[in-house]
Amino acid sequence: MEACVEYTELFIGGEWVTPSDSGVIEVISPHTENVIGSVPAASTADVDRAVEIARAACDSGQWAQTPLADRIAVVTRIKDAILARSEEFAALISRQNGAPSSSAMRTQVLGAVAAYGAACAVAAQFPFEESREGVGGPMLIRHEPVGVVAAIVPWNVPQLVIAAKLAPALLSGCAVILKPAPETPLDSNLLAEICSQAGLPKGVLSVLPADRDVSAHLVSHPGIDKVAFTGSVAAGKAIMAAAAANLTRVTLELGGKSAAIVLEDADIDRALPNILAGSFANSGQACVALTRILLPVSRYDEIAEKCAAAVAAMKVGDPTDPATVIGPMTSAAQQQRVLDYVEIGEAEGAKILTGGSVPEGLSTGWYVEPTVFGNVDNSMRIAREEIFGPVVCLIAFEDEVHAIAIANDSDLGLSGAVWTADTARGIEVARQIRTGTFSVNCQRFDVVGPFGGYKNSGVGREFGPEGLAAYLEAKSIFLPA
Repeated sequence: MEACVEYTELFIGGEWVTPSDSGVIEVISPHTENVIGSVPAASTADVDRAVEIARAACDSGQWAQTPLADRIAVVTRIKDAILARSEEFAALISRQNGAPSSSAMRTQVLGAVAAYGAACAVAAQFPFEESREGVGGPMLIRHEPVGVVAAIVPWNVPQLVIAAKLAPALLSGCAVILKPAPETPLDSNLLAEICSQAGLPKGVLSVLPADRDVSAHLVSHPGIDKVAFTGSVAAGKAIMAAAAANLTRVTLELGGKSAAIVLEDADIDRALPNILAGSFANSGQACVALTRILLPVSRYDEIAEKCAAAVAAMKVGDPTDPATVIGPMTSAAQQQRVLDYVEIGEAEGAKILTGGSVPEGLSTGWYVEPTVFGNVDNSMRIAREEIFGPVVCLIAFEDEVHAIAIANDSDLGLSGAVWTADTARGIEVARQIRTGTFSVNCQRFDVVGPFGGYKNSGVGREFGPEGLAAYLEAKSIFLPA
């Protein structure tokens, strides 16, 4: 019998309190389909309570007026505590999310640690108040905390996404109500324990696992000053519409359908492992996944054959096995969604080169074989809609101009990459792709650079000085000449 992690209280305003309702969220292992934990389900009354406490903390100015060096010290202690308990976090995330253990540690836990550290470094250098000479005389430019932040995070890489929001919000002097996905709330409660021990003042943080209705109540609450959301395009649009009623500020990091462009001069044997790592990271459940692989017609058959062989060799199975590359989908609903898209792709005329079904011997657990589609046209649904699973499309292009046109022919614009023997040529391609991030001869993500999307991939940026500024209001104070 698997060990069960059970919480009976909610973390509201820095204290563990009895929830106002008796609802419970059960956490199911994507690998065994057994219950591995439970948390109270926050109600609208719990949201109201958390907002009231956060509002009082902001209005008192206690945290915002705490010296920046002290805020940095608290966030640094949070970072250090996560690192000290990194094995515990990674194991919990792997059990809860189904993420392969190596990925859970490297990308999610150590990535979060890096994000907290980078945010502290940015804050230390940020011009929270500076002098400026205006046309009519001198002025002061101040950057003040936006206020109460609703931080809503998805189930795929929760700790990294939490860090993207919590670190700059706390360093700015904001109060935060963190809303983890109901599928994966356990690591957020573990983080709450750490934040309390790190010396975060009362009122500054609440953690509210909740369903969709309660989440809707949170984002439309008049006591919320900013919503920071990562998730689907549809949910992002709904949040933006709800926030508009109160003119609540929003940062939205939404979906992706990123293209990996392989130019005809690329060394495919060197490039392919990096491309596929970017395509199948977190079992394909990643917004930045390279799900459209664009290949030159002159080399299409050669590269398609190598790609299919490499994907077919990926180990699928128990996420706690260090050799596993592809773990289960995080939920039964996500497994079915991916399998439905496989059927859609076949119906559209694409050809499965490898994968396409539930792996043999893995009927328990929410597994999908890593899948490569050939003969894909960019107009097909599998090339236009985010599948969020281990499925990639191979699309042929005639020349560089055609490849750029295909890459840009998308409603989404989050990430992408190009491989070529000529780095300067790759940079020129990067300048022409309408996405928030783009890599040349690699597939990178960095917590120092701004991250976000063009088009339907979102609004605003996270990480770096741009991410910190998203939690601040700018004020001009005019002085006599």
